[in-house]
Formats: sequence, C-alpha cells, structure tokens
Amino acid sequence: MNPAKRNYRATFILNNAGKEDSIDQLVEDVKKEIATVQGDITAVENLGKRDFVRVTDKKLTGATYVQVSFSSPAEAPAQLKERLRLNHTVYRTFIETL
Repeated sequence: MNPAKRNYRATFILNNAGKEDSIDQLVEDVKKEIATVQGDITAVENLGKRDFVRVTDKKLTGATYVQVSFSSPAEAPAQLKERLRLNHTVYRTFIETL
C-alpha cells in the first residue's frame, strides 16, 4: 500500500566554503537525499547568497539559501533532517508543511 504523500517546502542553507563543490553540486546532493526518503521534487529555487542577521560563527557570516518543494510520506521530513544532520555542507534545514 502506498502511503499518502504530503507537500513540503524545505529551505536549506548551504555552505561550500573551503570546498571545491559548486552550489549546483550541493543542490544535487540534497535532491538525492530527498529521493532517498521517497520524496518527489516539484520545484527548486536558488535564493542566492545572503548575510545572516545573527552571526554565530565569525568565519561564516552568510551562505547560499535554496528552497526545494517536494511531496513525500509524513515521516520523511524527520528522516531527511536526520540524514542531513551529518552533512557539513548543509548548514541549516527548515521544513514546512504546505
């Protein structure tokens, strides 16, 4: 039985400082992680680099924001956050239900 899918919008803050990977490569890695948790991506929007309002690390004052809209089962956002927690190129993750 196929579980009902819900629609989500995830905002990722990607940090490629000190790495050779481009932002497009990092976005592809995030899309693969979403597909791993049975997510179907509907839209990807690169919001560009922005400075942080509250700087927690003086070495990182801003990063690139990317929004991804996807549909997935209800347990997928928690699984996705757990998978991305260990990925150091994803600085922050925020997932909201649409």
